[in-house]
Amino acid sequence: MRAFSLLTYAATTAAIALLSVVPASAAPPAGAAKGENAKPLRLAFITCTIDQKFFDPVKQGMRDAAAAMNVECDFLGTAGVDVPAQIAMVRKAVADGYDGIALNIIDAEAFDEVVAETIAKGVPVVSFNVDDHVTPNARLASVSQQFEAAGKKLAALALPEIPQGAHVLLTKHDEGVSALDERSRGIQAGLNLKSITWTTVVTGNDAVAGAKIVADALRQHPEIRVILSSGQADTEAAGRALEADFPGKEYWAAGFDMSPKTLQLIEAGRIRFTLDQQPYAQGFYPVVQLALNLRYGLTPSSLDAGAGVIDKHNVAEVKQLCEEGYR
Repeated sequence: MRAFSLLTYAATTAAIALLSVVPASAAPPAGAAKGENAKPLRLAFITCTIDQKFFDPVKQGMRDAAAAMNVECDFLGTAGVDVPAQIAMVRKAVADGYDGIALNIIDAEAFDEVVAETIAKGVPVVSFNVDDHVTPNARLASVSQQFEAAGKKLAALALPEIPQGAHVLLTKHDEGVSALDERSRGIQAGLNLKSITWTTVVTGNDAVAGAKIVADALRQHPEIRVILSSGQADTEAAGRALEADFPGKEYWAAGFDMSPKTLQLIEAGRIRFTLDQQPYAQGFYPVVQLALNLRYGLTPSSLDAGAGVIDKHNVAEVKQLCEEGYR
């Protein structure tokens, strides 16, 4: 019942949001596929680090929306952060006959050309998870968190517990991912309000290995008591480091996104809170946007995936939703 309710609500909300920004006179494109017997549209999601646990609810949202909209969807991507390979996958998806593409635009400039080229060939593109907020990009819309604003929100929540002029550890799990850079800028802008300084480390996407990097950094800077992270793997890594090597209550961490271990660390008090970007919505709404665009010429509209706080007060509820595939 929960799955049906969420699915129905999401489809209805998406349709209303998209219809509200399109003139009533908008006509379907030539050859638009309509009717139950029409050949299903084929859509491709193209991302980086395809096997990361973060994308499990994205895939669930994509599958649920595909069933609701009667389309076929494939979730494709690179094993790691490999922008040239990801660009090549976009061109291959066009050559393979996909009708629309949802693209994780992890670089603010690198995807500009291929997106424009794809749309010029009549294949609509929307972004999901990470968008290009910096340079002109032909993508039609985005379903993603507003990353710099989310970074400022994290800092605002953390600041009351950080002394004036303190030194903190900032982490990211990868270089060259615009979302992490934007979140970090937001965090730093907030820290400047209290003249807080920081040291930055890159942990990598393996949270267990990343925990050792975080622990080493804390040993090198014994005055640091707070870790603020910008992504899933490094948030988990920070909590793991505190759990294993710095069990004292004076240490704490906060960050972004979640994993089963991150939720466990929130329950244990090692991580104070994490900000969730609601990946299920990032899989669901692009399917609706692309299907309505291809069938009826409706212009997609950007949606903020949000920055919901997960802490000790709601972590049990979130864990249940994770088991059901929605968080």
